[in-house]
Amino acid sequence: MVDLVVEGGSLSPYRWWIFWRHMARLQLGLLMFGLAIALMLEAHIGLDPWSAFHEAVSARSGLSFGRVSQGVGLLLILFSASVLAVRPGIATVFNMLVVGPWVDLLREQAWLPVASGGLVGVAQFLCAILVMGLASAVYIGARLGAGPRDGLAMGLSRRIERSLRFTRNGVEVTVLGVAAILGGSIGLGTLIFALLMGPTMQASLKLFSVSHDPSPSLGRVSAEEPRRPPLATTGETTTLP
Repeated sequence: MVDLVVEGGSLSPYRWWIFWRHMARLQLGLLMFGLAIALMLEAHIGLDPWSAFHEAVSARSGLSFGRVSQGVGLLLILFSASVLAVRPGIATVFNMLVVGPWVDLLREQAWLPVASGGLVGVAQFLCAILVMGLASAVYIGARLGAGPRDGLAMGLSRRIERSLRFTRNGVEVTVLGVAAILGGSIGLGTLIFALLMGPTMQASLKLFSVSHDPSPSLGRVSAEEPRRPPLATTGETTTLP
């Protein structure tokens, strides 16, 4: 939820500008996220732990990969909100809705590199991890919330007071073990992702000076908006869903 100030019965133009600027940053980050996943899929050296888990559950349940991904995302949102006090935001919803279609669209593009495994596949997978780390910082930095899986790792980091590297790797390794038991597609890329994604994401957040708090904060008073003297009339507050 994003709180926008209403003065005199209309939304502040400055607040509208801030909101849409951050929304554009969010969409750019999610596009980059979809590109990273597409690159991983086309590297053909194994899937990341979450994708391997979704694939295994899909095969066992008969549900589509996308349906399983959405269902798992919803469960993670509920857990993070109720146990880790991570507030879901607009980015949480958009992460579930648009990343999959971006992956499908990008994989159809002729310019997307396709490897057949080997060293070329490893190099492409490493590039994908770098893109995903940057994408996480870009869309989390939009201050509209984090995706379900990033929110879980970041919420755990705050709750147990350990580094994001530790919690992200812990979550990925746990999901990897479950995916292996269920028969998911696991390869060298799976191991590379589990070991490097946490440090890459933490470095990206530091590079962009993004907080480890994944809760949406665009509506909070910050130095980004100039302070103005209080009005004589009482202001109202409205909320954008």
